[in-house]
Amino acid sequence: MAIALKQGKAVEPHEDHGFFGPDSVTWKVWSYPTSLTVGFQRAVVIEELDPALVAAVETTNDVRYRPRTRYDRTLRYFAMVAFGDTRSTSKAADVLVRIHSKAIGTDPVTGIRYDANDPDSQLWIHLTAWHSILKAYEMFGPGKLSAADEAQYWRECKIAAELQTCDQADIPTSREELHAYYEKMRPQLLGSKIATDMMAHLLDARVMLPPVPKVLTPASWAVGRLLRAATISTMPRWMREMGGCRQSRLVDIAVRPIMRVAFWSAQVHPRIELALLGYLSPATVPVVAPILLGIEPSNPETLTPAQARERYGYQRPREAHLEFRARQAERVFGNGGRPSDEGLLESQEILGPVS
Repeated sequence: MAIALKQGKAVEPHEDHGFFGPDSVTWKVWSYPTSLTVGFQRAVVIEELDPALVAAVETTNDVRYRPRTRYDRTLRYFAMVAFGDTRSTSKAADVLVRIHSKAIGTDPVTGIRYDANDPDSQLWIHLTAWHSILKAYEMFGPGKLSAADEAQYWRECKIAAELQTCDQADIPTSREELHAYYEKMRPQLLGSKIATDMMAHLLDARVMLPPVPKVLTPASWAVGRLLRAATISTMPRWMREMGGCRQSRLVDIAVRPIMRVAFWSAQVHPRIELALLGYLSPATVPVVAPILLGIEPSNPETLTPAQARERYGYQRPREAHLEFRARQAERVFGNGGRPSDEGLLESQEILGPVS
């Protein structure tokens, strides 16, 4: 049964509990308002330190010239992985492989070829996202998880990785393994001008927000500065230095109680949190609303990604659309042309319009 929000829009129940469900740590952490705000902003900012990834982002120019659209679509996808039903999320994961087949080329800084479907690139995106969501929850939400909950969180992170081209053997099972991964990645990361410019762009929350009346411009500026300060405060010093994100320890300390109170106030009632989410990312509201409002799915079951692939007829992302990806590669590397937009256009039904 659908439930109406105040705006009159009906919230439809999901088909099932998705890949995690109400007893998961994923729902506990990702449903707190820190996740799709500071957590998400942190993830997309530090991702840019990967030269292959930033080259792919720079080539499409979506983040720079259509930031709000890109933000809305990307946030919707991350929310689907955490909260969406297995049918629609499996479809989204499958079409994402086709979208990423467009993000291929040669990095002008390092001279290496990049491919958004590359397992190493996908691993970097996946881990920075899951760690950033947890980090924001710890710093500006209820605090650190228990040892048992954190262990479960990383097990669930591994489940979510099955929806991408990552190698399961590479997924950390603990915070220590995650830190070891970052240390392994450090020599490969690069604070190039392209990366630092993009990070500065993404740290300005106003590029993600809808236009506001002139009278609210000062408030919008203040919110943007707070989110920027909060996001930078979650980053280790070496990442800040590499990305040119300067901020004093005094600001790090001062922003924490302000944001903790703000996020606590936002989660007092789910409709407040949904109103905030609707302002930030309208496309994400239908995915998150059934969970925040406690609307039971049509079929209260959870599936593994493997069970979902078998039920709905999808291949593992790593093995999906190989012929299509090969054609895209031939267009770019063989013929020196531009890749097809087929996957991007197909995704509009699932992730929302591209413009």
